[in-house]
Amino acid sequence: MHNKIALEEHFATEATLGDSKLFGPHVWSQLGPRLLDIQDMRLREMDRHGIEMMILSLNASAVQAIHDIERAIAVAKEANDVLAEEIRKRPRRFAGFAALAMQDPEAAAAELTRCVKELGFVGALVNGFSQIGTPDNVTYYDLPQYRPFWRIIEAIDVPFYLHPRNPLPAWSRQYEGHNWLLGPNWAFAAETAVHALRLIGSGLFDECPKLKIVLGHLGEGIPVQLWRIDGRNGWMKAPHKYPAKHGVGHYFKKHFHLTTSGNFHTPSLNNVVTEMGVDRVMFSVDWPFEGVDEGAEWFDKAEISEADRVKIGRDNAIKLFKLKL
Repeated sequence: MHNKIALEEHFATEATLGDSKLFGPHVWSQLGPRLLDIQDMRLREMDRHGIEMMILSLNASAVQAIHDIERAIAVAKEANDVLAEEIRKRPRRFAGFAALAMQDPEAAAAELTRCVKELGFVGALVNGFSQIGTPDNVTYYDLPQYRPFWRIIEAIDVPFYLHPRNPLPAWSRQYEGHNWLLGPNWAFAAETAVHALRLIGSGLFDECPKLKIVLGHLGEGIPVQLWRIDGRNGWMKAPHKYPAKHGVGHYFKKHFHLTTSGNFHTPSLNNVVTEMGVDRVMFSVDWPFEGVDEGAEWFDKAEISEADRVKIGRDNAIKLFKLKL
């Protein structure tokens, strides 16, 4: 398929590049240059595999791992300015997600507003929980201090992409001796799914009924679990004890949009389409951590209808992000 749009595609600045070294020294000679490049190798891969536009975002954990609040704010602003300059070179090929220092909700809201209103960004991408004040702090965004931020992003009317990061060592004893479970193998999805479910259970979407959240990797495992989350031990008649007014499935299917990033598996795609509807699924690669060739070639040949391929590959992203192509 030609003219695809991909929207979980990453870059790095010199300040954040080292955060991606967790993928190992055996790939760093290729991964590092891929992250720093925007206008050269990346563009050639896009042209070769039928991608018209990439929506770019900062690598992980980046800003979210900077526990010094002022530095986190400065690094986010610098990254957004770098990205805006790159987008200006080819505005028909690249768009941007804002990096945000969620360590300070008020500053995050101000930076989001600047990025959308002044720089033309189409949303925000945040790498999971933020560390605030100390390296061992873990702060999730369902907490009350984030309600004003969510009301502002709802008013601006742009999507919020909740992207994975690994749990902190102090919070991940279950992985001891099994580090192979960290990262994209398991921990990324588990951590992000819990965060998304916290947002749902907190009642956030009752207070902000127009919020739009994006999850990658075909929903971080949540779609296949929706029935069990809401219907577990149904005969016991024990409803969820949380502030939200409805079941998880109600909010997930109404407020969440999913991408194929890093999950190039047709049966999983079909499951997500069945659960969510085809209008809530979008193509993505997860470059440079995944190959554009693998993601694009899989999607172009996936056994789905051509009408669904066009929606997933292009039309849904245009509508959600109000892209002008």
